[in-house]
Amino acid sequence: MPVEGPQYPVNLVLQGRRVLVVGGGAVAARKVDGLLACGADVVVVAPVVSPAIHGLAAAGRLRLHERPYQAADLDDTWLAVTATDDRNVNRAVFEDGEARRIWVNAADDPGSCSFTLPSVVRQGPVMVTVATGGHSPALATWLSRHVAGELGPEYAQLAALLAEARATLQAEGRSTEGLNWLSAIDSGMLELIRLGDVERAKEQLQACLSSSSG
Repeated sequence: MPVEGPQYPVNLVLQGRRVLVVGGGAVAARKVDGLLACGADVVVVAPVVSPAIHGLAAAGRLRLHERPYQAADLDDTWLAVTATDDRNVNRAVFEDGEARRIWVNAADDPGSCSFTLPSVVRQGPVMVTVATGGHSPALATWLSRHVAGELGPEYAQLAALLAEARATLQAEGRSTEGLNWLSAIDSGMLELIRLGDVERAKEQLQACLSSSSG
């Protein structure tokens, strides 16, 4: 069953924070990859572990305990993810997490989740997420693939140009509020970046921001 009620979207800062992953198969490995990409301090607990996770442990990328889950594994943990085919284990992690006020996600087991994970498309700092509240992970994946086809590398470069302009204004002691950023984005910057004319895109941005600051 889907998680009941509307969900509150949020992006978590996991850099340096301990995250527990219970499970050692292919699904767990994918969860681990995503967590490591965000700088999380990952601990994996599972009696049987895939070569991919073994390799990450050997490289010092995560800590590994090859044994069944224990409630004490949640000590000092900010977040937990279960990726097992045993719903009893998933439920145990969820209930232990509830008792400790630790958020828990169970892969393909929404009844044992206190949060769900969206499908994610990234281009540099630009991140688009698609979620269905647990109703249909397949639809979320399909929609994210559609978005991925539209979200090319030019969006990452656009984000970099906008961030650079914002930082420059802030360094000059000027407010970035009230400027018409949306008009700048709609002014053809993406097309110029796609054509490789980044300098003209910068000029277009500055022209739009200057006109809206007057």
